[in-house]
Amino acid sequence: MATDSDGEIELEYERDDKPPLPTSLLLGLQHVAVMIVPATAVAFIVAGAVGLSAGDTAYIVQMVLLFSGVATIVQAYTVGPVGAKLPIVMGTSFTFVGAASSIGASYGLAAVFGAILVTGFVVEGLVGWQFKRIEPFFPPLVTGLVVVIIGLYLVPVGMDYVAGGVGAENYGSLTNLGLASLVLGIAVLLNLFTTGVTRLLSVLVGIVVGYATATALGVVDFAPVFQASWFAVPQPGKFGFAFEPVPIITFAFLFLVSAMETVGDMSSITAAEGRTPTHEEFRGGLFTDGLLSSLGSLAGTFPVTSFSQNAGIVNFTGVMSRHVVGVGGLILALLGLSPKVGAVVTTIPSAVFGGAVLLMVGMVAASGARLIFLHTQLDRRNMVIMAVSLGLGLGVATRPDALSGLPAAAETFFGQPVILTALTALVLNTFVPGEQSPLFDADPDETPAEAMGITSSDD
Repeated sequence: MATDSDGEIELEYERDDKPPLPTSLLLGLQHVAVMIVPATAVAFIVAGAVGLSAGDTAYIVQMVLLFSGVATIVQAYTVGPVGAKLPIVMGTSFTFVGAASSIGASYGLAAVFGAILVTGFVVEGLVGWQFKRIEPFFPPLVTGLVVVIIGLYLVPVGMDYVAGGVGAENYGSLTNLGLASLVLGIAVLLNLFTTGVTRLLSVLVGIVVGYATATALGVVDFAPVFQASWFAVPQPGKFGFAFEPVPIITFAFLFLVSAMETVGDMSSITAAEGRTPTHEEFRGGLFTDGLLSSLGSLAGTFPVTSFSQNAGIVNFTGVMSRHVVGVGGLILALLGLSPKVGAVVTTIPSAVFGGAVLLMVGMVAASGARLIFLHTQLDRRNMVIMAVSLGLGLGVATRPDALSGLPAAAETFFGQPVILTALTALVLNTFVPGEQSPLFDADPDETPAEAMGITSSDD
């Protein structure tokens, strides 16, 4: 176990401390408030892309909250080897949005949930078990590029929501643009010019104000809320299961990417103690990612993984108590048992969500860029890897028809921007000599060819 104390911050509450119950409730609510918007946004975006009804969308939102809460509790307290005993808040990840949307539209949600069921624990369980051997292949250059492309290729999705949603009769209307601008403006101003809880809850405040404004303008339909019941339990197999090779391969690779994100978040959390996670913590955390994602698919929810913004709260507040996060997980689980909560989320106009989604996906891309710039030397080798990886990823994102000549299965797989970017970065970083290559080391003054022993015929 690495116990280097460099970088340790002054903790208000340490990992195993139990703050008073009122304090724990408030701190737990803060964690919930920070993650509930992006977590439910994932469900909202995929449901919109697949064309689900308001009722089915509300159900998926409900399941997202329930399984996010259960996974958070397991991370805090563990069940056997599953869980890290760390303050890790779990929720649905933007990593899977593109694949779930396109595969759901092409193959149906049954294929999405079948792929998650098969690949969740198999892939992340294997990663957790063999983590020491796999880690060198995913340095900051590779993981950073993956995070960047996740944010960038979702920008058009955010803009569609800003305009009112694809197919909306009032697409691009002044009302929609005004609501989205209001949410975005409030969130940015509070984030940049305030401190403390106000800054941490800036996105949520923006959405609340935008929602209230939309209600006053009469563009919110509350019928789904009145029709929803107060209490309901998961419905296993609600959307069915189908096991198609291409979706399974696609989600297997995305779970590998998600595992690396979780590794980064766990390292960020333990940095508050001035150390890196132990092998047992890594293994337990990754097991939770995979197992709860597979179990969640049975009820109709998308994969759960660690949330970076909540890892940031731990470092920002100095509150590392896993019991606080456990309280937050309990709150999420209770909210997930009430369909009315999911119904309320579905009544939020697309434009209101759009202001928040556009900000969130932009921040995802910015955080990936920060990861690269902080840990990667921008020499010629790494710049070429970045250029090729992002060029191909954005290329298929903006011009998917360019792959129409490929077999259908290959078009679906390579048409995923995250997969194409990650594969390109992984292959180039592995086989081109350089500081972050797991196979070759290169002297800073050497070219990749020289590092591999390839010399010019003129020498």
